[in-house]
Amino acid sequence: MRIGLLGTGHVAQALAAGWARAGHDIVLGSRRPEDADLLTELKELLDAGVRVGTSSGAAAHAEVLVNATPGTASMAVLESIGAAALEGKVLLDVAVGFLEDKSLSHPVVSLGEEIQQAFPATPVVKTFSTIDRVVMVDPGSLSGPATIFLSGDDADAKRTVSGLLADLGWSEESVLDLGGIETARGQEHFALLFVGIARAIDSFAFGIRVVPPATA
Repeated sequence: MRIGLLGTGHVAQALAAGWARAGHDIVLGSRRPEDADLLTELKELLDAGVRVGTSSGAAAHAEVLVNATPGTASMAVLESIGAAALEGKVLLDVAVGFLEDKSLSHPVVSLGEEIQQAFPATPVVKTFSTIDRVVMVDPGSLSGPATIFLSGDDADAKRTVSGLLADLGWSEESVLDLGGIETARGQEHFALLFVGIARAIDSFAFGIRVVPPATA
């Protein structure tokens, strides 16, 4: 599958590496695709066949476009690409926005919802925002099974994203579909608890699991 990733930070790099290992065709979108320092940083990915281009180039390449930009910058990046270029593509949204005071940039309507409202012809699926980049691409690194969440209005788009999760090692049983894109609010708000847990256990590499009630 052709996957474009918006952003070249740690999350985008981890996902690019994971999906490249699974055989997908990856382009990273950057504001500075020819920057020598960036290309040096991305050398292992480039050696693995990942390419670097502009954000618009990554979008043009993609069947699935992944938003791994900072949540406070995501809308500006997507608007610069334009609705016409995004139409019909699955948009997998990872981002969570934090303000300088460490509060959420989207305290009422989630970023996932804002993107879906702005680009109605582009099905948005929110996932990955409750785990760090290590666990995203290696759920087997945890001491036990974890739950990963999906939010989105389009069933076909969620099936596509579920397949990409499976390529990273997430089992079908670990994926919990929360419902429509409005449920992305819960995923994004978990970021506040995530930071608290990480500080308490001195590690960001953890997962959470939904434990259902015991059957009678």
